[in-house]
Formats: sequence, structure tokens, C-alpha cells
Amino acid sequence: MADCESVFECFASYIALLDFLEKEHLMQNAISLSVAALIAVSVFVIGCFYLVSPERMTGSFGLKPPASDADTRAWLRLKGIRDIGSGLVVLTLMLAADRRSVGIALIALAIIPLGDMSIVLGSGGSKLRAFSIHGVTCAAMLVVGLFLVHAI
Repeated sequence: MADCESVFECFASYIALLDFLEKEHLMQNAISLSVAALIAVSVFVIGCFYLVSPERMTGSFGLKPPASDADTRAWLRLKGIRDIGSGLVVLTLMLAADRRSVGIALIALAIIPLGDMSIVLGSGGSKLRAFSIHGVTCAAMLVVGLFLVHAI
């Protein structure tokens, strides 16, 4: 209080500081929620492509393209349903729950791209695709999730 000339001036300074911190906090939440929405929509759209046109998506995963038969298309469509469901979980939580719940869901769902990356690497698939697609997705989900739960 030594720097303030009056109690009212100090009080006004504290209010201004709290207002600034709240705006910074809101901006961080807005950015984190925007990135979470981008991830969710992207995963949802990729899932739709796997569901509608699995043959077109076979090379994008990072593994050698499998045989183009009905069984393979069915397996690829399962991946599409998984991605659609994952995207819908995050989007639904964004509409119906708080940011912390969205963050927890992102952290939990990050196991999917981590598992995908591990499978691609363990199967001798493309290291570039494993890290640049699945690894980056996992890292982004973890970072955004941690921001939303205010762990970082």
C-alpha cells in the first residue's frame, strides 16, 4: 500500500489487475476451446471419410494399404465410427459441460492417437505419418486438455 496514495486508489489498482487476469484467463480458455473444437471436428470429418470411402483413406493412416475387399472396408469403417464417436464426445461436452470436463475427455481420448502411433511404428509403417499425424494429434490433445483443466 506504500505506492498508493489512498485506499481507493489501491482498491482500483487491485480491481484493474483482477480484470486483466480474468481477461487473460478467458483468452486462454477461448483459445484452448477453439483448438479443442478444431481437433474434434477434424477427427469427426476424418471418421466420416473412413466410413463413406474407406478405400480412399487406406494410405493416410501410415500403414501399408491393405487388400481392397469387403472385410478390409468393414475394418476401416470401424475406425471411422471410432473417430466419429470421439469427435462427438468432445463436441457434446463442449455444449453440455464445463471446460474442465472437456479437458479431461481430451486427455482420456489421447490414448487413441497414441495407440495408433504405436501400432503404426510397431508394424513397420511410416514413421513420418506415425509422428506427424498420430503423434501430433496426441500431443495437441494432451496440451489442450491440460490447459482446460488448468494443469499447465
